Amino acid sequence: MNGLLSQYKRIIAGEIAPSPVELLMGIRPLDIEEGRSVFELEATYDHSNPQGTVNGGVTTTLADMAMGMAFGTTLQPHETFTTIELKINFLKPIWLGKVRAEAEVKKRGKTIGLVECNLFDEKGSLVAFSTSTCMVLEGEKASGRSQHTADDTR
Repeated sequence: MNGLLSQYKRIIAGEIAPSPVELLMGIRPLDIEEGRSVFELEATYDHSNPQGTVNGGVTTTLADMAMGMAFGTTLQPHETFTTIELKINFLKPIWLGKVRAEAEVKKRGKTIGLVECNLFDEKGSLVAFSTSTCMVLEGEKASGRSQHTADDTR
């Protein structure tokens, strides 16, 4: 089991804290396996834009987190990655309540990977669809990147 997959299994079990952005946004992992992940957000008034719906950036962050973790589970110990492209289609407004992001790696090449994510409201209706292109980094290009949790001090 790779390090990221092991780490997120421990986060789901409540053994360690999630990342700072997950804590800030209220995003939580529900399930993670190699090449796939499921995350959830309990959308509240604090996530709303002036029109009263969930802000598109919040929805995009949820999708980005789910896709990044799905891709991260495919990495070897000497690899890390970065997102080089992210696209999202908003299909209907999201109001208050649970939003579920289900991400899956569609293609994992030596350097580039493609991940997709379906986002559902609490009624199970598809509210957004997102894709992400990720680039594997090794050696000097991976320098300075690390996995950390909210327990880290920076």
